[in-house]
Amino acid sequence: MNSTRSKVIHLYKNLLFLGRDYPKGFDYFKIRLKEAFMKNKDVTDTHQIEILLTRGQYVIKELEALYMLKKYRTLKKRYYSEH
Repeated sequence: MNSTRSKVIHLYKNLLFLGRDYPKGFDYFKIRLKEAFMKNKDVTDTHQIEILLTRGQYVIKELEALYMLKKYRTLKKRYYSEH
C-alpha cells in the first residue's frame, strides 16, 4: 500500500511540474489537478488505483505532446514566413 501511495504522490508531483507551462495558466491547471485527485481520494481498490495511475501517465504523455507541438509551431513561425 505504501508503494502505491508513493506512486500517486510521484504522479501528482510530475503533473504539477508539467502544469507550469499549461496554456491556460498554472493556477487553472493546479486547481483542476487537485479536483481530479480529490475526486478519487476514497478509492482503495489496488486494481482501480493502478487504472487511475495508468490514466495519469497517459495525461503526462498528452501534456508532453501538447508542449512539443507548441514548441514546433513556435520554431516554424520563426523560420518560415506566413506570407
